[in-house]
Parts: sequence; C-alpha cells; structure tokens
Amino acid sequence: MIFNLIIYILLAIGVFFNLLAGVGLLRFPDVYTRLHAGTKCTTFGSIFICGSVILIGLRMWYTGSTDGSVLAIHTIFALVAILLTNPTGAHAIARAAHRSGVAPVRAVVDDLQNNTLKKEEEK
Repeated sequence: MIFNLIIYILLAIGVFFNLLAGVGLLRFPDVYTRLHAGTKCTTFGSIFICGSVILIGLRMWYTGSTDGSVLAIHTIFALVAILLTNPTGAHAIARAAHRSGVAPVRAVVDDLQNNTLKKEEEK
C-alpha cells in the first residue's frame, strides 16, 4: 500500500513538472526562457516519472516476473539518455539562436553580445 502511494506521488510530481513545462512554452516571451522551461521542467519531471517506472519494475521483479528487471534497466538507460541529451540539445539551440541574432526580450545586460561586438571591433 505504501509502495503504491510512493509510485503515485512520484508520478504526480513528474506530471506536474511536465505540465509546468507546457505552460512555460506557451507563456514565456522568447526562445531562451522557453528553452529554460522546456528543458529544466521536462528533465526534472522525467526523473520522477522514470523513478516511478523503475519502482514498478523492481516490484514486478521482486514478485517473480523477469519482465520487471528488463523494464527497470530500460528505464534507467532512457533516463540517462534524457539527462545527457536534453541539456545538450537546449544548449545547442540557445547557441544557434544567439549566433543568429535572436535577442532576449527585456534583457537588461547581454554580455555575450558586448563581447562579440568588442571582438569584431578589434579585427
């Protein structure tokens, strides 16, 4: 009973953070803040959802099903892939947006733009 409650709590937290990511993608004004919402929240939400699936797989394995161990191992590999590719992809998108001249909305200081301009003036 408590084990099922832990699984449901992990699932609820994961779904909550993934919903926050969706709201952030719709509400935030520019590509940089949208990337922040889309990567931070979905990565955090995926950790909790994968954690609940791993617990389900371990419970299945403990009760004698070999499919449970396969489920847990595959979920661990998927989680590692998410943890490696999600921030890397977001960084590549943000860098491409910055290099193509997309300015942040309501930015007070853009040190990257100032450094780029200084380097171009020195040439």
